[in-house]
Amino acid sequence: MTIFRIITIWVFVFFWTASAAQVTAGKITYERRTNLYKKLKGDWVKEWVKEEDKNKIDFFELYFSDTLSVFKPKDDGLKEKLSWTTSKNSVYQNFNTKQLFLVKPIWGEELYLKDSLRTRKWKITDGKRKICGYDCRKAIWQANDSVRIYAWYTDWIIPSTGPESFNGLPGTILGLATEDGGVVYFAKSVELNKPTAEDYALPKMSKKTKVYEEEELKAKLEKDFGDFPWGKSMISENFGVW
Repeated sequence: MTIFRIITIWVFVFFWTASAAQVTAGKITYERRTNLYKKLKGDWVKEWVKEEDKNKIDFFELYFSDTLSVFKPKDDGLKEKLSWTTSKNSVYQNFNTKQLFLVKPIWGEELYLKDSLRTRKWKITDGKRKICGYDCRKAIWQANDSVRIYAWYTDWIIPSTGPESFNGLPGTILGLATEDGGVVYFAKSVELNKPTAEDYALPKMSKKTKVYEEEELKAKLEKDFGDFPWGKSMISENFGVW
């Protein structure tokens, strides 16, 4: 066997192995850690949230393929402490139609919203880290003058998706954080089982269920609650970065 043939075979094996190792479908479990003192701000927070409870932990699951992804809270059946301090959205992304569907629980009511997929201008850096055994690269999104988001994505998991409505990177986001560390998502496990139709199913709704456009829902909430400080905070949380 000639040297040329040996090199050709090794190159073929290398690229075939790399291609075969890339993931196109599965389930990712995320842990979200929220520092309530940083998120809620103000002296009043310490009257309601004790020091030992300031870091609130929630878990989410992301089911994904090359055409769909669904991000939703993980239901462990346990009674949740300080449930009012954080929101738990469910986010459905369709990469073929470029459509987004969200379920937002607001003041005990589930509100439904449809929109186009979000677009963000990412800056990819040379920063690297390993998450769940996957090599990830750091990207930055400047949300506004005061908020910057860091994301760690891996191109070994192909779909451009991640926690909440985040996407737009050449791979799946396994880590996501605000610059001050107030809200941090990190993948805890990656399962390569193909999701089922049930995993992707939209919530059951009646024909009378109202599905809002984003600006329409925001205007409704501003009209109903915009005059109150807590209402302004709630609107900012639901129509801000996430």
